[in-house]
Amino acid sequence: MNKISEIKEMLEQAGIPELPEVMARFAADEREGVKKLLVKAQKRLDAYEKEVARTENMKIYERKYSDYSYICGIDEVGRGPLAGPVVAAAVILPKDCNILYINDSKQLSEEKRETLYEEIMEKAVGVGIGIVSHERIDEINILQATYEAMRQAVSKLPVTPDLLLNDAVTIPGLEMKQVPIIKGDAKSISIAAASIVAKVTRDRMMVELDRFYPEYGFAGNKGYGAAAHIDAIKRIGPCPIHRRTFIRNFTS
Repeated sequence: MNKISEIKEMLEQAGIPELPEVMARFAADEREGVKKLLVKAQKRLDAYEKEVARTENMKIYERKYSDYSYICGIDEVGRGPLAGPVVAAAVILPKDCNILYINDSKQLSEEKRETLYEEIMEKAVGVGIGIVSHERIDEINILQATYEAMRQAVSKLPVTPDLLLNDAVTIPGLEMKQVPIIKGDAKSISIAAASIVAKVTRDRMMVELDRFYPEYGFAGNKGYGAAAHIDAIKRIGPCPIHRRTFIRNFTS
């Protein structure tokens, strides 16, 4: 008879595909410690199956438009910050692509975003990234700059999409069919993937920019209007990457 510690190790080391078989081996064991381990393992299985179902539910739009060859999700990050660029990503995933735990980037930890970013970049048919500077934002306004970043992202894809799934917007100046989806980054796996790619790309840029302008805490606040960031603007003035049209209330 296996020791309880041995059974614990076997259950913890078993991958999801093997876990039911390992659990079945000890189902008749009457020891309370083993029963508790089996309950814990079952919860792990249930959580996995729940995540599979959630991810499958994020493919509704991709399946609805499955006749299209290249379905592209588009999202942006950086409309609200006081500094730095706005970044858009366009992502084409393979048909019925499986990426567990994918979600709206705002719902994920930084560590999880980084892990998912690598998986998306590995599995994607194509990824395009558009970056529009703070100067351009001041020149044409944030909405038009966002559209410009999105058009850039689409233009940089290695293949031309025939359908765009957008997070809530219709992008001017693009000829292919567009489907705007309210809160699309939580409803479409393609848009969620774009959300993560855009977020990780911009966050990495802001961490790098923090090396040049450490007084504003960009590595932590990513250019958003945190209290310490606003205080720094008031004390020492703006730096070269601040959006002048966004900080008027703090510099007048």
